[in-house]
Amino acid sequence: MLDRFAADVVVALHLGFIAFVIAGGALVLCRPRWALVHLPAVAWVAWLELTGATCPLTPLENLLRRRAGERGFEGGFIEHYLLPVIYPPGLTPGVQTLLGIAVVALNLAVYALAWRRHGRRRDVR
Repeated sequence: MLDRFAADVVVALHLGFIAFVIAGGALVLCRPRWALVHLPAVAWVAWLELTGATCPLTPLENLLRRRAGERGFEGGFIEHYLLPVIYPPGLTPGVQTLLGIAVVALNLAVYALAWRRHGRRRDVR
């Protein structure tokens, strides 16, 4: 029972981390110091995706599920939990590319805005 709970906690942490990577730029708008945490998180995820490496939370969750008497899953966290939601059947590679470009463009715009705001505050002081 404790192992199953721990596996569920790992899933929640994993989802929270992914949400932070995707939307953490908004925190940078409010407090530019968030970039000190957000940019390394983005770099970690980019490295994982570009190299095909497995996030250490995925095997941890599978281990905990097996110890709880459940079956683990094949593939990674994203393939198991997020792809069916994010990429429904019939989504073309072209649309996926556009979505990826949109995410990058959105984060670049948010960081540019944060940079401008932070620069203005410095000039006022």
